[in-house]
Amino acid sequence: MQGQSVYLSRFIQACYVAASLLVPSVFANDVTIVAAEFTKDGQRTWKVDVSLLHEDSGWDHYANMWRVVDAKGTVLGERELLHPHVNEQPFTRSLSNVPHPEVGSIVYIEARDKVHGWSPQRFEVDLSQAQQGHLLIEMPK
Repeated sequence: MQGQSVYLSRFIQACYVAASLLVPSVFANDVTIVAAEFTKDGQRTWKVDVSLLHEDSGWDHYANMWRVVDAKGTVLGERELLHPHVNEQPFTRSLSNVPHPEVGSIVYIEARDKVHGWSPQRFEVDLSQAQQGHLLIEMPK
């Protein structure tokens, strides 16, 4: 019985070590878009600043892209993120020369990470709400 107890104890320890190594990559959430700021930078283009929140755990799992799409899903601009932001959360990155959609004024921000792909969250932006060429939208806290 004592031999089984030692075996069980070692097995539990091994499971605990394995689980603790996997936790950062398995349980990290999808990317959350916390804010978007649109500023006119041309006649029909915008500079877009997007703030993201993600439990980046290192080079194998981090938020690696966000994009602006129109209501039909056409990509108007995308920003690739080339490194993890483990100690910088949330973080903001910019993209210039994003065209205004041809029809309508609704666009969406989408974001992805290296493990889960595109987040199901879409951040809706109504560009008709911009005042003097500027619009800031933050997710409710």
